[in-house]
Amino acid sequence: MNQYVEILRTPGVARIVSSQLLARFPYGMLSISVLLYIHERTDSYAIAGLVLAACSIGQAIAGPFSSRFMGQWGVRRVLIIETAVAGVALTVLALDDFAAPVYVGLGFVIGLSMPPVGSAVRTLYPKLVPAHQTSRLYSLDATAQEIIWVVGPIVATFVGTQLGGAWGIGASVAFLVGGGAWFISSPELGRVRIPPSRRRFGAVLTQPSIAVVTVTGFLLVGLWSAIEAGVVTAFGEGNAAGGFVLAISSIGSIAGGLAFGHLPIRPWTIARRMLIMTFGVALALASLDFWWLSLALFVTGIGTAPALAALSTVVSASLKFSDTAEAYGWVSTGQLIGAALGSGIAGILIDHVGSIGAILTGLGFGVAAVAVSSLAVRSLPDLRGRDISPQADTDAIQSVD
Repeated sequence: MNQYVEILRTPGVARIVSSQLLARFPYGMLSISVLLYIHERTDSYAIAGLVLAACSIGQAIAGPFSSRFMGQWGVRRVLIIETAVAGVALTVLALDDFAAPVYVGLGFVIGLSMPPVGSAVRTLYPKLVPAHQTSRLYSLDATAQEIIWVVGPIVATFVGTQLGGAWGIGASVAFLVGGGAWFISSPELGRVRIPPSRRRFGAVLTQPSIAVVTVTGFLLVGLWSAIEAGVVTAFGEGNAAGGFVLAISSIGSIAGGLAFGHLPIRPWTIARRMLIMTFGVALALASLDFWWLSLALFVTGIGTAPALAALSTVVSASLKFSDTAEAYGWVSTGQLIGAALGSGIAGILIDHVGSIGAILTGLGFGVAAVAVSSLAVRSLPDLRGRDISPQADTDAIQSVD
């Protein structure tokens, strides 16, 4: 723990970590806020699902492009434009009744314009701390982001059910704009310029380590999307027990991140951390009892934040600084696709065999992630004792405010 306290004492780090968490907070709110609002307006979960799907598709398409644009147009310019567009689109969505196709179109625009705060901050982190602390900072980030996925849905559900769906979206806009403004105005963001990439778009995926990280991230998030669907259906819609189980899994992730996330990254690290997650899911197959499922998913959570930290660290150490933002964009896109595929397959199996089908889906994703990261171990770097900052570009990377 003292290692993380030391990092937070580094000038600017606490501000960047806090502001980017606030700016990304709507990611934990929007699914529930939009679902409640669209159902409230249309009395149709099908239309709400289409809107959320359009939003996810927009995010998946935009991720690599908007991240790459940060090197060409500047980080602040991209974040300001996309925050403004997303804020306006969300506001319009909440202001009036529209036909279903208009709601779906607005959902797609919202997805396209969600600012790439995650890519920006992960690109920035290696410039904030000494090289030997970078991995710990990624671990701290992966651990802290559990706040988004635990508190965000709770806030969205409370506001949406007590005050109305439009207020839930309004709260999301407030976090998006307020947190975004704080992050964008941070002096540390203005001191670092991402050089324009000289490689063709998508070329980062030809780097073996980046391909492995992208596929593993896709499988990791697919695992959790399937598990979440299974937990919700196991206890029934509206039952708080499912939420408590998922909260306990997040506590496991926080504990794992603080305990193991700072350890040196070796070629086998990702496979081992994915194995912990997969073992936890396998335990869940034994029973859907509240306490057993809580224990099993606590174990799954122990591997989650450390695995995410390892993925970010490998990206940082594998590329030139000018290419890391686009790479994080591709990783994010892979995770979005994994979320959609994991929940989709889980939903089909839930209809046929019940909630255990979702657990089996999560186990399948976990086994695939362990296999991919194990078979590709020679493509992953050994970062023990190495500088894990991005490789230097020939252009200067520092600029004045």
